[in-house]
Amino acid sequence: MNIICTICARGGSKGLTNKALRKINKKPLISYTIKQAIKSNVFDEIVVSTDSKKIQKVAKYYGAKSWFLRPKKFSHDRSSKLLAIRHALTESENYFNKKFKICVDLDITAPLRKIQDIKKAIKEFKKKKSNNLVSVCYARRNPYFNMVEKHKNVVQLVKNIKNSNKFSRSFTSDFNITRRQDAPTVYEMNASIYIFTRETLIKKIKLLNKKTSLFVMPRQRSIDIDDIYDLNLVKILIKDDKKLFK
Repeated sequence: MNIICTICARGGSKGLTNKALRKINKKPLISYTIKQAIKSNVFDEIVVSTDSKKIQKVAKYYGAKSWFLRPKKFSHDRSSKLLAIRHALTESENYFNKKFKICVDLDITAPLRKIQDIKKAIKEFKKKKSNNLVSVCYARRNPYFNMVEKHKNVVQLVKNIKNSNKFSRSFTSDFNITRRQDAPTVYEMNASIYIFTRETLIKKIKLLNKKTSLFVMPRQRSIDIDDIYDLNLVKILIKDDKKLFK
């Protein structure tokens, strides 16, 4: 298969401290993603990248491999996750003495994904021959309809459809969107699944490009845990762990 799974888990998360080790049903958050990766049976190797010895120990206990600690330059608040993923890939290629054609990164903050999501995303990625793939869900808010910003102290829509090159041919200049359903479709990146070809990850380090494809997931599996509210919501939703591993 020549596919590696990377799982990135910083020890110094600020929005929710010790996020990776927070318990859901008496299990650390990171364990859900590791188990999903293992159960999917599509990866040659599953590697956890972390700057924390405690997280590393837990990751190994649940079946992932982790022999290096992520350098500080890839571990602070403003560090690019893409650079951390690339670092994990190059460390793994040196360690296993092989090159991986595809790198799949699964975020620990999205435990509601299912194994079928991982498999379908990889299948779609291969079918479309993309540079990379990003998982998304349909956005609850739409910048053409109900998202506003202040510009020079004037409140206005984030996106003006009259000035949009993308939709200028589809809508007349006097078209006014009065319903969310009439607005152009937009998506939210749900921080669940990222897939890259080796070449894209090594050379380009750009998340969105001309050959990026989207994998749409349902909203009920797209909660990204950023704070205690998200964590408590996921705790309510994960009543039966077994359903996540089918």
